Amino acid sequence: MSPIAHEEVQAIAQEVFAAMIDGEPESLVPWPDAGTGSDAVVAWVDVHGPWLGRASLETSTPAAHELARALLSMEADETVPREDVVDALGELANVVGGNVKALLPEHGTLGLPNVADRLPDGHLAAAVQRVPLAWRGHPFVVTVWEVAEPTVSVREGER
Repeated sequence: MSPIAHEEVQAIAQEVFAAMIDGEPESLVPWPDAGTGSDAVVAWVDVHGPWLGRASLETSTPAAHELARALLSMEADETVPREDVVDALGELANVVGGNVKALLPEHGTLGLPNVADRLPDGHLAAAVQRVPLAWRGHPFVVTVWEVAEPTVSVREGER
């Protein structure tokens, strides 16, 4: 049995978006088919402690740029440098991960946020919760993973 409920993960994502992006929890809505396609951007943070896990956020590249613009109060037509996308999604992953960690009976610590075009292979045991959502018509998937073996987070910053 997962220590984290689907509804809790969805509520965390909606609260984070309301606080950091839109001011409206309703801007992030359930979406049954939220695949991100081949141009995905994934941000994640690892949870270390008695329970080993990971909180990841996945969206499309256009959505990642739009999210960075919203978070950084940029104009809609402004070009978003790669470092700003990495910083914005990494910060979102960090805040979501911190809230996920707070749901655990023993909190542990968070690793550094990472951003890449896919999650690294090899150490994820299972998706504990996968919450497909949409933001402004873009797919946005929040997943909480159980980790099979301890990992070390290193901020990659590059795809």
